[in-house]
Amino acid sequence: MNNITGHRRYPIETCIWVPPKINSAGFLKEFDDNKYKWLDYASPRLQLLIVLIFFLTQGSHYFLKRLGLPLMTSQIIAGVLLSESVLPKSWSQVLMSQDNVQLLSTLGEFGFTFFVFLSGVKMDLSMVTRVGSKACYLAIISILVPMLYAMSSILMFSNKQKGLTSILYLSPFFYMTSFPVIHCLLTELKILNSELGRLAHSTAIIADFLSFFSGVGSFFALRAIQGILRPGFFLELLSVSFLIFVVMVVLRPVMLLFVKLTPEGQQVNQTCIYAIIVVFLMSMRVIPEGFNKYSLIVIYVLGLAVPKGPPLGSALVEKFECIASGLFLPIFVTTCSMRLQRLTPNFKNEMVKEHVVFATTTLLVKFLSCLGPLLYKKMHKRDALAVSLLLCSKGVIELAAYTFMSDGKMLSPEVFHAGLMFVVFGASIVPVLLRRFYDPSRKYAGYQIRRIMDAKLDAELQIVTCIHVPSNVTSVINMLNISNPTTETPLAINVLHLVKLSGLATPIFLSHQKRSKRLTGYSYSENVILSFKKFEGNHFGAVTSNAFTAICPPEFMHDDICTLALDKLASLIVLPFHRTWYIDGTLESEDHTIRNLNLRVLEKAPCSVGILIDHGNIRRPIHSDAPAESYSNVAMLFFGGNDDREALTLAKRMARNKKVRLTVAQFISKSDEGEVDWEKILDSEVLRDAKCSEYINYIKHVVNDGRGTVNVVHSMVNEFDLIIVGRRYNIEDPQTSGLKEWSEFPEIGVMGDLLASKDLTGKCSVLVVQQQHKT
Repeated sequence: MNNITGHRRYPIETCIWVPPKINSAGFLKEFDDNKYKWLDYASPRLQLLIVLIFFLTQGSHYFLKRLGLPLMTSQIIAGVLLSESVLPKSWSQVLMSQDNVQLLSTLGEFGFTFFVFLSGVKMDLSMVTRVGSKACYLAIISILVPMLYAMSSILMFSNKQKGLTSILYLSPFFYMTSFPVIHCLLTELKILNSELGRLAHSTAIIADFLSFFSGVGSFFALRAIQGILRPGFFLELLSVSFLIFVVMVVLRPVMLLFVKLTPEGQQVNQTCIYAIIVVFLMSMRVIPEGFNKYSLIVIYVLGLAVPKGPPLGSALVEKFECIASGLFLPIFVTTCSMRLQRLTPNFKNEMVKEHVVFATTTLLVKFLSCLGPLLYKKMHKRDALAVSLLLCSKGVIELAAYTFMSDGKMLSPEVFHAGLMFVVFGASIVPVLLRRFYDPSRKYAGYQIRRIMDAKLDAELQIVTCIHVPSNVTSVINMLNISNPTTETPLAINVLHLVKLSGLATPIFLSHQKRSKRLTGYSYSENVILSFKKFEGNHFGAVTSNAFTAICPPEFMHDDICTLALDKLASLIVLPFHRTWYIDGTLESEDHTIRNLNLRVLEKAPCSVGILIDHGNIRRPIHSDAPAESYSNVAMLFFGGNDDREALTLAKRMARNKKVRLTVAQFISKSDEGEVDWEKILDSEVLRDAKCSEYINYIKHVVNDGRGTVNVVHSMVNEFDLIIVGRRYNIEDPQTSGLKEWSEFPEIGVMGDLLASKDLTGKCSVLVVQQQHKT
């Protein structure tokens, strides 16, 4: 074939395989045929490279995570190990063939594009108008101050015109704050719901938009300086603006209409999802070639235009988050570092020196500009350092910017190398330092663990109760109803409705005493609020209720629960069990996400915890004007220990209600009769008034082993509406010997597990109480 340039012709010889070698016959055939080589085929080469990427990533992360380094660092290291600077030339020529590089780069770019789109989908633009003044001022200062410093210092001290233009193009990445990067870091550190995490999250939302506009403004200013604002450039800008206008004014109303037509609780029509994906794919490369440099902006705006949360936004995130973040994005990060041509940076290069100096000093100015206002506002020094570090962190957004500029020949390989080191440093050192400076458990320092035993009978008992699904409302209200809500022994109920965060990046915590009905989150909790307000009205003067909604990922819900209990000085947290039953006693559902949540709360709670196992047979609320024959039968199974003494204290509080008939069943073994120790003295003290009270029926059961206990308990389950037991975790005694081996759920103890068994014939509900240990 001929290449024509002017009037000269240059012959070029090209060899191609027809048909192309794609699928091999397998690795083992190479031992039978000397002329056959399985790596001559495209498919096994690509598969081998992907396997190497994930093997090296996970292998290095296995060791680096112990140092507190994030997964992104391991992905970059895997790319460096597969780059031509490390890989032997013979392997590099095979693995990095042209078709391999093209395919891998396509997968990586597709992953990053999906990441940008889903970041837009998960961002709630309405949060921009609802962030606090502290976050708003911090965001403005953290962008404005380093931006002014970077621009002025570069214009003053950069010498070469070519270098000046290049470094000015890069300068926004020195001081920018990227919301997706901050969100990923907070999620990885598991502090998304902490007070510090919420401040950093809110600040990042504002700072992300300021970074975007400052970057775009810098780009246009540089084009003006270079004198290349030609008419075609304005035409491109106008066309991109038109595309964004179409997305926001045409596509968004159509998507909102689909959402409006979707029945509540139902999934959105699949046609809408496919239509969005078609528009997304068209935005990637179908738009004219001249607009490709702006395609990511259009895709990000398309993500922002998608209605947030269920049913549409959450459906898109659930469908594509796993494959985008779990497969394609790691390939993109690794392929970025695979572009490295040498291991050691070339500090003799003037551009590299300028990049290192300006990037480092600008990042330092940004850190100080964040730290100063926080210390001025009297924030704890360690927390102020942590927030400042968070806002200075770097990640995949900055890495992509360096990569695309390098591919576009705007950066030399040496400057790209320096930029890669800058990103790796910002992405690696921040998590390590954050784990050192910030300890989420510090908020419990100096806090005395609260117990029901320490609460006075005539004082208001603070309770935090959690709601996941509508069926939890009835079971919790009926359990609270027999907890003696009278004017002499009042209850303060803090209802926390837990909603899984779906299709959004920002967790939300709402207090419905301070928010209006129009704000996000009320619709989730309206029925919960109304039910507990009605319960409060039925016990006027004896019960006060406060409603809250926490919309967050399930793995962080425990932090909201414990923080609310800490703020309200609660003595008891009531958690629904992860199993639910139908009214006829058959098992309805089993949610292991709720089980994991309960385990975390049991470990970190600042007060006692009760897990409510509702078999669907707690009676309807009993009011003071109910007929005399209306009463609830409550049993307390007492074996001894801290948890049982706490449970008995709660049961005796219930017994003060004349509509409650309490039976205390003490289980002792023959071998324990006559023995006295400190624990038995404490048990006798808490049992003393139960034995002589005319309102409590005390029964003593002498059993030989766990089998005898099981027989007695099985005979009781049909006689009571509610049975209260202590968790007694890892406590072994003759009364429960042999039962631990059959225990399925350690979070509810041996007796709770027995009463929650699928084989249990009765339908009584169970409250398992754990007294939190003092620290």
